[in-house]
Amino acid sequence: MAIPGNYLSAVTEAIDPGISGWAAKTNCTISLGSGGRNGAGVLALQSVAAGEAQARTASSYPVSVGQTYAAFADASGATVPERIGIQWLTEAGSEVSVSWGLTTSAASATWHRISVGAAAPVGATRARVLVSMMTPAAAGVIGYFENVYLGLPPRLPLNLLSFNAEQAEVDLSAWAAGTNGTLTRTAPVVSWSVNWYYSGGQVLALTVTASGDASALCVERPSVTPGQEYLAYAYLNPPTSAANTWVELRFYDDTGAQIQANRGALAAPGTGWYRQSTSGVAPAGAVSASIAFGITGASAGQVVRSEGAVVKVRTSVLTGSLPNGNVVLAADANAETGVGQWTVASGPATIARSSPWGTAGVTPYSYALVVTSATAAASVLRSGQYPVAELENWRIVIVARRAAGGWTYSPAVRWFDGSGTLISTGTEITFSVSSDGQYWSFSSDQAAPAGAVTAQLDLTFTATSTSSVLQLATVAMVQILPAAEAVADDSSASVEVTVRELPAGMITLYRVLLNGERTLVRGPDGLVDGVTLVSDTYSVQDYEAPLGVEVYYQAEVRSLTTGAIAKYQQSPRVTLAAGDRTMVWLKDPIEPMRNVQLQAQHPLPAFQRPVEQSVQRVIGRRNAVVYSGERSGAEGDLVLFTRDAEERDRLNWLLDPGHVLFIQASPASGWRDLYATVGEIGDAADGSDDDTWRDWTLPLTEVDRPTGGQAGSATRTWQDILVENATWGDVLARYDTWLDVLLDRPKTPGG
Repeated sequence: MAIPGNYLSAVTEAIDPGISGWAAKTNCTISLGSGGRNGAGVLALQSVAAGEAQARTASSYPVSVGQTYAAFADASGATVPERIGIQWLTEAGSEVSVSWGLTTSAASATWHRISVGAAAPVGATRARVLVSMMTPAAAGVIGYFENVYLGLPPRLPLNLLSFNAEQAEVDLSAWAAGTNGTLTRTAPVVSWSVNWYYSGGQVLALTVTASGDASALCVERPSVTPGQEYLAYAYLNPPTSAANTWVELRFYDDTGAQIQANRGALAAPGTGWYRQSTSGVAPAGAVSASIAFGITGASAGQVVRSEGAVVKVRTSVLTGSLPNGNVVLAADANAETGVGQWTVASGPATIARSSPWGTAGVTPYSYALVVTSATAAASVLRSGQYPVAELENWRIVIVARRAAGGWTYSPAVRWFDGSGTLISTGTEITFSVSSDGQYWSFSSDQAAPAGAVTAQLDLTFTATSTSSVLQLATVAMVQILPAAEAVADDSSASVEVTVRELPAGMITLYRVLLNGERTLVRGPDGLVDGVTLVSDTYSVQDYEAPLGVEVYYQAEVRSLTTGAIAKYQQSPRVTLAAGDRTMVWLKDPIEPMRNVQLQAQHPLPAFQRPVEQSVQRVIGRRNAVVYSGERSGAEGDLVLFTRDAEERDRLNWLLDPGHVLFIQASPASGWRDLYATVGEIGDAADGSDDDTWRDWTLPLTEVDRPTGGQAGSATRTWQDILVENATWGDVLARYDTWLDVLLDRPKTPGG
C-alpha cells in the first residue's frame, strides 16, 4: 500500500518491481534485492571502494522555498550505519545544498527507520532523496533500503505542536532541558512497523546529570480553552524496565506560570519504545499548554529518549481525529494514568491500574482498570460526576474481560441537579461476563430525568467465585439515539416503536406486559414476525397497545442463514394515558387513519356470550339433557354519542369499509379491549341541526384479531407527502386516488 502523501511513485517507494526509480550517485552500484516489507523488493547498495556510498532517486520533485519537507526510509545493514538526506536542486538541476539526517548510532541488519526534516532553501525548486551508507572500509559492503518517502511531514492527528516539536526531525529548537539533564538529538536503531509513518530515526535524548529527577520540556505553548479536556502523549524509551519515566501535560496562565500538571507514569515492561499518555481539563485561567517528559529517581548518566509528542483536544480515541462524545473523563475512561476518580463505594473489591504497559489495554490504549475481589460478593465502583443534558438518551458502554474467577455486571446512573442534589438512580439489566478471556463490550441506555445536570456511574461487579479478577479497559457514557425506544402519543392512543443498530436478518417485534405476556406488534406487512429487514432501523406505530397499562417492546433479529438470534433489543417501559372512563376508542387496525374517539353510554354494557344448545327433557327424569356447542365471543350493543357533524362524519368513515374494529376504553370503565365487527346500523339523523348530539347503537360481535398489514398512519400529514415525493407528478405516478395518498397505499409495481 502506497504511503499517503508520498511524492515518490509506488515503484520508487517500494522498489517493486525493479529499481527504475533509483540511480547510483557516489561510490556504489545498485541492484534489486529481496526481503522487503513494503513489497518484496529492496534497493541494494554495494560500495565500489572505501568511503561513503550514496544513491538517489532518478527523478526530482517540485518544492516551495521555506516549506518544510520530510524524508524517511527503512534501512538494513550489518556493517555500517546509514543516513538519509534531501538534495535541493535549482530548476536547471544543479545542487543548492543537501539537508542530511543524523547518522544512525550503530549498524544493524534489522530493518530500522532513518529520517530527516528540513525547509527548502532559497533557490531550490526541486528535490531528490539521497540514501547513504557511511564510510565502508572497503569495496563490496552492501546496505539495503526500502519504504522511502518524500513529501510534506506526516503528522499525528490534530496535534497542536509543530512537526519539529512532534518528531524532532529538523533540529532541537522546539525543546529544552528542564532540570538536572542535558538534551540532545540522536538516531538510535529503532524498528517501527512498516506502515507507521509518524516516528522517525531522530529522537530526543535526555541524559541525567546527577542522581535524582530530570526532565525536558517542549518550549512551544499552543493556546487552550479553560474547561476543555486535552490529551498528551509521547513515546518513551526508558533506560531500564524499573526506571520511573513519565510524560506530563502542563497548563500555563497568561504570565507563563505553570498552574496545573497532569502526569502519566510509564509502567515499562522492558527497554523498548512505549507510548505513554496523560490527560487533563484546562483549569480556570489557563491560556496555553505544553508537554514534558522525564525520569524520577534516576542515576547519573542514565538516558531516557522520547519521540512523537502530541498535545491535542480530546478526541474519540487517543490517536484518532473524530470528535469526542464521551462525557467520562479520559483519566476515568481508560486508566492510562491510574484509577482516576473511581472509588469502591461498597463491597470487598480493590481497584488498581494494570501493570506493566501493554498487557491489558485495548488498542490504542495500554492499560486497564483491574478489579479484584477475594470473596464472592458484589462491589460497586463509583465514578466522578460528569455533565449531561436532561431528557436525552445516554448510553453506558464498558469493555471488560474476566481474568480470573467469574463475574456479572450491572450498570446504574445517579442523576443530580444543578445544586448537586440526587434526583434519582436509574438501574439496568444484569450482564454475565464471558469466561473466554476475551474483551467484550456491554451497553445499556438510560434517559436523563428532567432537571439532570450531572451524572455519576455506579457499576456493580459481582464476583461469582473467590479470587476473581476483572479487567475494565474502557468506560463511556455518550449521548445517542436509543437502541430501542417507545414513545407514547396520547392524542392518537398509539406508541411509536423504533429499534436501531440492527444487523441484517429477520425481525420479530413483541409488545410485552409486565406479567410477561407477549403479543406480536402489527406492521405494514402484517404482524411483525420474521420480517426481512431492509435497513438497520425499524419503526412502527402500535395502535393496539393497551390504555393505562405499562408495557415495553422486545425486538429479536434472527440470522437469514442460521435462524439464530443475532440481536436482541428491549425498549424502556411506556404507558398510554387511560383517559376519561366515558370515552371509547374505535380503531381500524388495518387503516388507523380512520380511528376515532367518541363518548359512550355509561356504564358501558355488559355483553353476552351466546352458545348453541339443544335441550332434551326426558319423561320421568328431573334434569334435562343438554347438548352444548363452543361458547362464542362477546355480543351486544355499544351505544355511542356524536356531538357534532365532524364526529358523525368520522364515525361513518370508520364504519364504511366494514373492517374489523379494535375497541378500547379506560380500564377504570370495566371494559375489556376486543376486536369486533359491527352489524347493521341505522342513520341517526333526526332532522335537528348539525350541532345536535345524536346517539348510535353499534351491534358488536367479537372476532379474532386480524393479521393484515397496517396502511398509513393516524398522524400522516402533508409534510410526510412532501418528504416522500419531490413533485406532484411523483404523487400522481405513485397513487391512484387521494384516499391512497392519505392511507399511504401506493400502486403495486406495474399497476
